[in-house]
Amino acid sequence: MIDPMAGSLFATSDLHVGYAENRQIVDRIEPESTDDWLVVAGDVGERFDDIERTLRLLRGRFAQVIWAPGNHELWTHASDPVRLRGEHRYRELVRMCRDIDVLTPEDDYAVWRGPGGPVTIAPLFLLYDYTFRPPGADTREEALRQAYDKGVVCVDEMVLHPDPYPDREAWCHARVALSERRLAAADPAMPTLLVNHWPLVRQPTEVLWYPEFAQWCGTVLTADWHVRFRAAAVVYGHLHIPRTTYYDGVRFEEVSLGYPREWSRRGPTPNPLRRIFGTPS
Repeated sequence: MIDPMAGSLFATSDLHVGYAENRQIVDRIEPESTDDWLVVAGDVGERFDDIERTLRLLRGRFAQVIWAPGNHELWTHASDPVRLRGEHRYRELVRMCRDIDVLTPEDDYAVWRGPGGPVTIAPLFLLYDYTFRPPGADTREEALRQAYDKGVVCVDEMVLHPDPYPDREAWCHARVALSERRLAAADPAMPTLLVNHWPLVRQPTEVLWYPEFAQWCGTVLTADWHVRFRAAAVVYGHLHIPRTTYYDGVRFEEVSLGYPREWSRRGPTPNPLRRIFGTPS
């Protein structure tokens, strides 16, 4: 019999360490105990060296770190010496994570056996396919036209390249198919913690100030995954609207830090960690 772990499982996302204020917050992150795990649901930063530095720092403090990429990690940014694009950039990020002992969507699923467990932790990389369309848009082209007319266009359109796929939709669909097969093969007797940068369901985007932005926020193909794959909880980021909601009785945790102009409106310096499982020490 495997002894259960102590500690807590925390989650965070959208650290955006390219901002000095955010980097100061991240540098102060500490676990409560030596048994604590941390899930990072994407958008650590844009530059490869910033991403590596941050994940290395966190791995040095937590007993386990599990990372799922966001859109910002996948940007081929003009200021980044690492010029890889698309799938090649993602694979290089995975290689870097393995070098520093951080788990990724390409690794075997870890099992959290602490309070609230056992739970299979499934980090996902799914992207989006423009199916979260704004009202009045029946096609991708109509949705994009509305966004450009309103001046609400995700930077991904310029710097997130899908190579070698023909477009981001094709890359999304390939990732969805791969992830679906892996989740279907997981232990059916064990609940899961599903971790994805983009929300798995459409409902969280309904509070966006600009509904045109929702098309860059997920895919309808995952709308029932929290039920099909026995989710005890779902962790996501991307929207910069940290909160707890429930869909079909499943807890969804949006765990983003966000940009300084966003978190500074909410009060004092925020705690970027959300406890998913466990109790305060």
